[in-house]
Amino acid sequence: MGVTGWAQIGLLALIVGILVRPLGGYLARVYAGERTLLQPILRPIETAFYRLAGVDASAEQKWSEYAVALLIFQAVGTVALYLLLRMQSQLPVNPQALPGLSPDLSFDTAISFVTNTSWQSYSGEATLGHFAQMAGIAVQSFLSAATGMAVAMALIRGLARRTTGTIGNFWADLTRGVLYVLLPICVVATLFFVEQGMPQTLGHAVEAHTITGGTQLIARGPVASQEAIKLLSGDGGGFFNVNSAHPFENPTPLTNLVEMVLMLCLGAALTNSFGRMVGNERQGWALLAAISILFGLGAAGLVACESGGNPVLASPGVDQATGPLQAGGNMEGKEVRFGIVGSALFAQTSTASSDGAVNAMHDSFLPLSGVVLMGNMMVDEAIVGSAGSGLWGILLFSLVAVFVAGLMIGRTPEFIGKRIEAFEIKMTALALLCAPAALLGLTAVASVVSPGLAGPANTGPHGFSEILYAYTSAAATNGSAFAGLNANTLFYNLTLGLAMFAGRFLVIVPVLAMAGSLAAKRTAPRSAGTLPTDGLLFVLFLAATIVIVGGLSFLPALSLGPVVEHFVMRAGITY
Repeated sequence: MGVTGWAQIGLLALIVGILVRPLGGYLARVYAGERTLLQPILRPIETAFYRLAGVDASAEQKWSEYAVALLIFQAVGTVALYLLLRMQSQLPVNPQALPGLSPDLSFDTAISFVTNTSWQSYSGEATLGHFAQMAGIAVQSFLSAATGMAVAMALIRGLARRTTGTIGNFWADLTRGVLYVLLPICVVATLFFVEQGMPQTLGHAVEAHTITGGTQLIARGPVASQEAIKLLSGDGGGFFNVNSAHPFENPTPLTNLVEMVLMLCLGAALTNSFGRMVGNERQGWALLAAISILFGLGAAGLVACESGGNPVLASPGVDQATGPLQAGGNMEGKEVRFGIVGSALFAQTSTASSDGAVNAMHDSFLPLSGVVLMGNMMVDEAIVGSAGSGLWGILLFSLVAVFVAGLMIGRTPEFIGKRIEAFEIKMTALALLCAPAALLGLTAVASVVSPGLAGPANTGPHGFSEILYAYTSAAATNGSAFAGLNANTLFYNLTLGLAMFAGRFLVIVPVLAMAGSLAAKRTAPRSAGTLPTDGLLFVLFLAATIVIVGGLSFLPALSLGPVVEHFVMRAGITY
């Protein structure tokens, strides 16, 4: 890897690192209802929303009330998006006169974007009109991200509060997340993307004439605005079929860098918000350090693996070395304008942040790279994750870490002064096991039934990897794909929808229940036996816990797919 590659990695780390503290402080003030720079402008709009909805934003909710409000809101959103997709042909701003989606594809797509997954079993520019993209996909990208941040704030309040039965107000958290966080950042990002060359129009596709005398329709639409929220929200759903590999979604190396920053900034900043809100900013830095270690290891592994080239091409003597006339390494499925580092770093960012955007085809990555990409998603969004869900993912593993540490030293585990007892551990286990149970169970079914086996484009271990990746992406609310699976079938639309539902809502409810339980507890006084959770020892222990738990859960499945494919490729065996 040359100087340019190191510069890309260093610049990404520097920008995100600079943003963490100011953005984290801003988020903490927004959700505490404190004055911010935008409050004089946005406060009247916020108040108007509450009046229109008949909501008392100052009324605190118990965890059960918070959960019911959230689930009802998400259910209404799912039905609304489903109906919009089914009735697309009768809706305005549909310049290509595209028909409505089938019932099963509408179900899959509605579940996908309401759960912040953005799995797409369709080609965006050839399936959805502008109204569906804006009023359906983009709106749910805002709302699903705001919902995730609301749950994260509820859990933080559970850890920060003492002997209270409430964890906040869902409607206030949802509204503030959209108005004060997502919208302002997206406005700035959209203007930047338009300046860089992304389309932002309601016009029809443009007809271009080729040098051979043929014609080609070049799709366009309100791309820049959807690109901004897809990246910031952790949603990742592309306006075009090839997502951020399309020059209209990612036109320059600079936009490639900015897109990665948008994917990481909220997840990283929320660790600082957490530290501030619980009264110990060092605790937030500890979580960020653990995340950074795992992210760095994954990025280094991907860059090294893809830079080494494809061993199948090495045996006949194909030159894969980097030189003045070629990028070198495994360039299959990658954009030349981004190269190995730009593609590998984007893939690491996308899967670690649970965003799902892609600027290269993950199906063309080498097998060990596939292990890294799937591993990022298999740890319940603990590595950065999407807006909100990444924070509760790392906090769930933090509770597991302090529980294990408590067993080692013979003490009741404590975290942020709260004793972690039987109920919290049960809820943590339930939240951490729902997604693995869904993805492994559905992968097993798809690997033996005819409708499931009809989906992969490949046979053998790579075909199994395509199935495993799809359900991993769905259950982890990531949305990226290996790109070698025909998922637009009744079987995959329904089963992937189930995986997305389990990976989102069967995790949220236990998290909120735990938040309510923690909020009602008293703070335990520190003693000589209390495990410090804001130092280097805990950072390393937490990172190891995430790796070990993920390894124990998924190593057998990974061994059947990308691991065995790696050895088969090295041995030169064809299948």
